[in-house]
Amino acid sequence: MSVDPKKAASIGQEKMLTSPEQQALINEVRRLIGPQSGKASIFCSDASISRYLRARNWNVKKAAKMLKLTLKWRQEYKPEEIRWEDVAHEAETGKIYRSNYIDKHGRTVLVMRPSRQNSKSTKGQIKYLVYCMENAVFNLPPEQEQMVWLIDFQGFNMSHISIKVTRETAHVLQEHYPERLGLAILYNAPKFFEPFFTMVKPILEPKTYNKVKFAYSDDQNTKKIMEDLFDFDQLETAFGGNDDTGFDINKYADRMKEDDKKIPAFWTRENSPSSVPNHVPSLDSTRLDSNTDGSDNEKLDSSPDLVVDTGIINPDHKSLVSEGERNTSAD
Repeated sequence: MSVDPKKAASIGQEKMLTSPEQQALINEVRRLIGPQSGKASIFCSDASISRYLRARNWNVKKAAKMLKLTLKWRQEYKPEEIRWEDVAHEAETGKIYRSNYIDKHGRTVLVMRPSRQNSKSTKGQIKYLVYCMENAVFNLPPEQEQMVWLIDFQGFNMSHISIKVTRETAHVLQEHYPERLGLAILYNAPKFFEPFFTMVKPILEPKTYNKVKFAYSDDQNTKKIMEDLFDFDQLETAFGGNDDTGFDINKYADRMKEDDKKIPAFWTRENSPSSVPNHVPSLDSTRLDSNTDGSDNEKLDSSPDLVVDTGIINPDHKSLVSEGERNTSAD
């Protein structure tokens, strides 16, 4: 069962589904995946199923197939059982950590610094990423279901690029955490990163690709956007904020250990990690956009309510360009 694509709006417009329509599709997914028990039952809340439906443009069969694969992965990988002691060695340099602040939309923030990579183990890197994703979800406020990635490219060079890790990261994010990423800000990405990003585009789904935004410290529009998204007194100086505290592995370890203690109860209560209201506004509104090709990265819009538009910050000119301008320059 899926919604008739003819009911969808044309490109660039959104078709909102009523609550009864959404619930009917959610119920159909439940029927297709069959009865669940234990942690799987907690995971398969209405809100969780809704995210899988949105990720597959409300196609019930595709959403059910995707959810079944995630349930199998969670049963085998057991992401909720990963503890700080299992990944502490990967975290030592501060290459990924959950910030102690949220953005103005209530989204948790994962800070990533690829230049601080300290491991050659793809398995270890992905395990730490999964731990961070689970922790970010755990710390979401009740009214929110998405997170923000702030990626700092200071000190980044070609040696930090790994197609294998990038591919695995995209797979885990897109297949097992659908609609969890609200926005990924690539801050001060060097020019040589452009060809790499173009090369990995095929492994990114359009929805994921369109959530990636380039931002630059010497661009005035970027500053305005960051101010709209974050409290500058909390935001790190690396992203234009005022907080120069820096990453402290010992303090961070204490935070993570405290969170770890709460995880078992978290997975046995009714207020599960997926049980947030379906009507929560997000970057990906409930819509039918199967006609959208997602062929370009969108700019960071300075609107306080939505952070999407139809252009990108051009790495060459450090200015916003429209889709047409970008396509022309790419020819």
